Amino acid sequence: MKFSVATYNIHKGFSHLTRRMVIHELKEKLHGLSADLVFLQEVQGAHLRHAGRYRDWPGKPQHEFIADTMWREVAYGRNATYRNGHHGNAMLSRYPIVAQENADISAHAFESRGLLHCEIDLGARAPTLHCINVHLGLFERGRAWQIRALVDRIRETVPKGAPMIIAGDFNDWRRKADRTLTDELGVFEVFEEVKGRPARTFPSMLPMFRLDRIYVRGLEVVDARVHYTFPSGRISDHAALAATFEVPRRRR
Repeated sequence: MKFSVATYNIHKGFSHLTRRMVIHELKEKLHGLSADLVFLQEVQGAHLRHAGRYRDWPGKPQHEFIADTMWREVAYGRNATYRNGHHGNAMLSRYPIVAQENADISAHAFESRGLLHCEIDLGARAPTLHCINVHLGLFERGRAWQIRALVDRIRETVPKGAPMIIAGDFNDWRRKADRTLTDELGVFEVFEEVKGRPARTFPSMLPMFRLDRIYVRGLEVVDARVHYTFPSGRISDHAALAATFEVPRRRR
């Protein structure tokens, strides 16, 4: 069986430099991708000030607003809480989410970060798919600690033979996390497998840095695409990544 995946840092529903609210355009573009599983970062779960300021601010959390009727299964992991609301990571799925847990991997008090671990039921003939949605910190020392926490969690909670996807915004400017994940977890980065190197995704107006990644194991890659068509940074400061996978047939 085949299924598609997308990952996108939606910048809390605002355009580059937070110039305007673009959550409605963002919803339309994500529906156009029509991925089966969507990993979202910087999702605004609630914000009372924005709700009062913007006339067309959604009346529900952003992940539920985006999901609408296209993705009937949603999971949200609150990472940062403040006076007017909170934000975090979210998963949207066309398949049943049979388990979910949000883990705090904040390396210090100045950045609240988390990983959202969901188990997906792809169907009776397919193994359970483990999806880990991450948004790592801006400082290299903190990221090193977060990557270690991610590796330890996967070793403790994900069976060795289970298919797995780790996707999100890694903020890994120098690709140090890349080497740790591939060496210790046996994963590979999808765009490096298909294109020879991870995709440039930031800033979306003139992409220079390879911050967003999709790592997998136990799956075969059919294709991988970068979506810069979210017009020239008008929707987010990141580009979106998408890939299609196939679950290998079980040997008799």
